Amino acid sequence: MSTNVWRVPGMRPLLAMSFLGFSGYAALLPAAPLWAVRGGADEAGSGLVNGVFMLVTVLTQLVVPIALRRFGWGPVMAAGMLFLGVPSLLHPLSDDLGVTLALSGVRGMGFGVLTVTGSAVVAELVPAAQRGRAVGVYGLAIASTQVGLLPAAPWLAENVGFGLVFALGALPILGAPAALALARVLHSLPEHEEAGERTPYGRMIRPMLLLLAVTLAGGALITFTAQMSSSSGLTVVALLLFSVAAALSRWRMGALADRAGPDRFIWPLVVLSAAGMLVIAWSVRDPLATAGAALLLGMAVVGVCYGGLQNLTMLVTFAAVRRQHYSQASAVWNIGFDAGTGAGSVLVGLVAAGTSFSTALVVVAGCCLATLPLALARPGRAPVG
Repeated sequence: MSTNVWRVPGMRPLLAMSFLGFSGYAALLPAAPLWAVRGGADEAGSGLVNGVFMLVTVLTQLVVPIALRRFGWGPVMAAGMLFLGVPSLLHPLSDDLGVTLALSGVRGMGFGVLTVTGSAVVAELVPAAQRGRAVGVYGLAIASTQVGLLPAAPWLAENVGFGLVFALGALPILGAPAALALARVLHSLPEHEEAGERTPYGRMIRPMLLLLAVTLAGGALITFTAQMSSSSGLTVVALLLFSVAAALSRWRMGALADRAGPDRFIWPLVVLSAAGMLVIAWSVRDPLATAGAALLLGMAVVGVCYGGLQNLTMLVTFAAVRRQHYSQASAVWNIGFDAGTGAGSVLVGLVAAGTSFSTALVVVAGCCLATLPLALARPGRAPVG
């Protein structure tokens, strides 16, 4: 008998922790690079802000499974929320690029903890038959923060002030109590049996690379739409459209995957992500006159692919391993997500500094299309247990 995933014990504190944590992430992802630009950084320097954030995130994700075994869920998750939120309160002290990069690194440590523990908890709390819906609900809690804050943060920074954005960036601090409440639920679950099998990292490479490519595109758009667009109003609408499309796609794709399996939806989204990036590249070819309709169309298309592939690749990753490897699977999936986001920021910043944003986005479209052979592959599943 199926259970409403919203009512599963532990889901509500998980959603509260995730909502507050990702609110801080979404507020600063587009605003921190603008803060660096205000301090005198160029395109490459502003791209490094999110690049460093994601690099430290990925390095932290590598050790989160070890930290969970040593310290337990509560201390690790609560510390992650503090690392993610507290540095935002220190950003107003300096807009120097070095200081901004250092604070971004500390925030990356917290985000690494939040991302690995959050998706691992979904797999722990919900049976496999309902995991698509649970991943969708979890993704909706995350993506809903981005619907409001990704487009609003640059506008608020430029029209109200960076102080408000940095206050929003500190919201993860309020999620520490939810993290401790969630830990109590997790520690009450039956222990899983250790089968002695080595972690099957090879089976996780395919979904990680698929995710990395689409988050390369998403990271580029989140970081640079404000700088690529000739209109601040168009920027707000474009990022809002991207965020809404991603949220709805990530939410609804789970139910489709539960019914029909995730693999059949992956390759069309890969093709569409490349096509959408090409449309956006065309729309921003003139820095002084963005083609608004084309930009909005491309942002909507890439948003659907960005959200949908997050859900689908997470399901494929967890299907490839046994329960005792869920934390490692979560780390691998999140490394793909955050490495792609950080690489998108750095790659587009470097290419755009030497050529143009339009050229840089064409390069990203090629990276997306290069994963099509992986999308068409049909790997096996892990044994049940």
